[in-house]
Amino acid sequence: MTGIVDADYLVVGAGAMGMAFTDALIDHADVRVALVDRRHGVGGHWLGAYPFVRLHQASAFYGVASTLLGGGRAQERGPEAGLHERATAAEICTYYDRVLVDRLLPSGKVQFFPNTEYVADRQLVSCISGERLAVPPECRIVDARYLAPTIPAETPPPFGVAEGARVAPVNDLVRLTEAPRQYVIVGAGKTATDACIWLLARGVDPQAICWVRPRDAWMLDRAVVQPDPSVFLGMAADVMEAAGAAQSLDDLFLRLEDAGIMVRIDRSVTPTMAKAPTLGRWELEKLRTIEDVVRLGHLRFVEKGRLTLAGGSVAVAEDALVVHCAASGLQYPPRVPIWRPSAVTLQPIRAGFPCFGAALAGYVEATRADDAEKNLLCPPTPYANTLADWVNMNVMGTRATASFGSAADIAAWAGSVALNPARIPAGRVGSQEVDDVLTRLTAHLPTGLARLVELGGSGRPGEAPSGSG
Repeated sequence: MTGIVDADYLVVGAGAMGMAFTDALIDHADVRVALVDRRHGVGGHWLGAYPFVRLHQASAFYGVASTLLGGGRAQERGPEAGLHERATAAEICTYYDRVLVDRLLPSGKVQFFPNTEYVADRQLVSCISGERLAVPPECRIVDARYLAPTIPAETPPPFGVAEGARVAPVNDLVRLTEAPRQYVIVGAGKTATDACIWLLARGVDPQAICWVRPRDAWMLDRAVVQPDPSVFLGMAADVMEAAGAAQSLDDLFLRLEDAGIMVRIDRSVTPTMAKAPTLGRWELEKLRTIEDVVRLGHLRFVEKGRLTLAGGSVAVAEDALVVHCAASGLQYPPRVPIWRPSAVTLQPIRAGFPCFGAALAGYVEATRADDAEKNLLCPPTPYANTLADWVNMNVMGTRATASFGSAADIAAWAGSVALNPARIPAGRVGSQEVDDVLTRLTAHLPTGLARLVELGGSGRPGEAPSGSG
């Protein structure tokens, strides 16, 4: 017999977006929410992340609207002194568990079903007991898994492995008991850069690292993505100023590099990837010490002493450890309306900040009845992959910001939550520094946005190539 869960909403996925949506929804509506996840707890992919990962953005931009992640402080020591703190994986998992135990469950509005799969037709099945549950027909389904990342620990490597070859996910680096003569890092994204930095910090000689980079990447200087309106809005003004003068996509990114916004590891190579995570200048300096970089396309096959890639093969040490960092952390499914009759499909709204987008969707769901109005207010913004994608992402994010900002109550709510990177805290409103930045942004926005539209073309953001990043 199938039991019935008395719920107005079924949120499928208790990761960052599912938690942010649920938190904002129950804060502004008297509803009952069933929160379900196949994992043993809340926090999504962070429960399986490699131990040395940290947020690449400031902690204040991550989590749920009601509860600040971290202490809202700048770092006082280390290579990032003066920049906002960034939480570790352990801190993030503890934070989400605290939000669940101290806030969501005590509200009386949320039930959590861990180790449980949503199997469609409004049915839930426990992975532990096999118990089947269902939600009523009027219960609204919220898909918080649409953009769920994949992680190396749970994803087979996207290349073949011969018998005798040593291949391990990045998570296993911390479990090594014997050092190989050579490490082969596979991937060009944030996971790969984290792996390289971790190895270098533990005394591995840069000459002992071979880095397979199918594409080079543009990344954002972490110093310009900070929870300070003069810094973040100043960066936005610089982007629009650069865009207004740019002659091409490559020229735009070179101008952004000159403005201190974008960075690339190898200045002799023009990157073709622009997923644009943040990177510290200190990390950039360390990564540039790795000289053995393989640019022969995606890795196809690993055997003892040899790598076969799309564009050729290279020899490596017989005992080389190939480190799999090539899972797709960002997903590129079709962009769909957030509100549809079949489901609420959570996606970013302001470019690059998924927690804010999910919390915003929760607030709008709680305060509006008409789905057409909600979709007009909150059009989704896809993640970027290529340079054109990054441009289109910023065009869509800018337009979405204007849309939801046109409603006075939404603008007031957005201005009150730390998740919103563009918010101006009450104590900074009217300050000369912020006013100067806003004047500059207002001056460059029309021309810059129009040029971004031209540079982005008509391609759909998020077309991803096959294979590793």
